[in-house]
This record gives sequence, structure tokens and C-alpha cells, in this order.
Amino acid sequence: MENLNPQEPAPQVPAPQPPAPGGITEQQWILFLNLSALAGFVIPSMGHILGPLIIWLVKKPESAAIDAAGRAVLNFQISWTFWMVASVILAFVGSCLIVPIVLPVAEGIAWLVFVIIGSVKASNGEPYTFPLTIKML
Repeated sequence: MENLNPQEPAPQVPAPQPPAPGGITEQQWILFLNLSALAGFVIPSMGHILGPLIIWLVKKPESAAIDAAGRAVLNFQISWTFWMVASVILAFVGSCLIVPIVLPVAEGIAWLVFVIIGSVKASNGEPYTFPLTIKML
């Protein structure tokens, strides 16, 4: 809206406020998004998706960076759930072979390593692209 009276000063827009001392920053929320996938150890079968989903749904309106990180983490967790189900089915069908039996264990270890790498990158403020992720969100 234009200022029609040239003698009146234009209204001042308040500057964005920094987070309150002791408040949680955007970078910390992104770290929590990554680490919340470890809730799968507490709530088997769905905790690795529920942890990031809850944080993402609550915090995504506050920041585009949190929204993007939440989508990336959830896409990774959902994708790896599909891969794990496929590897367990393969292990069941090919149970007479050693490789299919070891595949779910190796995939679980890889998942944990990727969650840790993503968390470390998030704590350093660096973006991380998770491998073997199907983009759904």
C-alpha cells in the first residue's frame, strides 16, 4: 500500500527476531528430524517413520528448510522400509542360500550408518542426500 501523505513516514516493518536464548534453532530441529528415525529401536516396525513424521508435521510451517529436510528424511525412511520388506521376502524365498539371509542384516547396518551420516551432516548445517531414496513426498 502506498503512503499517500508525503509528510508521514512509511510504516516500519519489524526485523525478524533471533531465537530466544536457549531456544531450539532450525539447524537443531533438522538434527532432531534425522535422529528421530532412531525411534525405530524403541517402537519397532513404525518408529523410524513416526518420529520424523511428528516433528515434520509440527515444524514444517515454521521453516522451508525444516520442510525440505523432513521430506528428505521421510522419503528415506519410507524407501528403506520398502527395501527391507523386499529383502526379507527375498531371504524367506531364497532361505537355502547365504546371500539372501545376510541381506536384511546388511541393509539394517547400512540404514543405521546412513542415519548417523545424515545426523552428522545436519549438525554441521550441511545438506545430505540419502542414497537409494524414492521421492514420494
